[in-house]
Amino acid sequence: MKLRLMLWLLGLMLKRALRRKARFRELLGEMRGLDWGIATEDLSIARHYRMSPGGIRAGQGLPVDLDLELRFVDEATALRVLKTPTQQAFLDGMMAGTVRLVGDSGDLKKLQRLLKHL
Repeated sequence: MKLRLMLWLLGLMLKRALRRKARFRELLGEMRGLDWGIATEDLSIARHYRMSPGGIRAGQGLPVDLDLELRFVDEATALRVLKTPTQQAFLDGMMAGTVRLVGDSGDLKKLQRLLKHL
């Protein structure tokens, strides 16, 4: 339940940052958008975010056309990594096999640059 709430709040925070933070808007404009999602491996908890300079939409589930997916072994692992979303935390999780990145690692770096401005 905590992870579902956290991912829902993340959507609100992204929308708020788009409205209030000029640097966030500027970076998103340079990227021309990013579609990404977070889920557990069994897809019991999944949420996606479609971000563009025109707006941010969030929804349940993981569509197949996302640029980037972050998959976690379980809810506890997801909470631990997402509470401190550093590059090292993701790398440690990938090396341990508890975090799986589906997509381009360059998109992960772009996402981390954006999330700094929340």
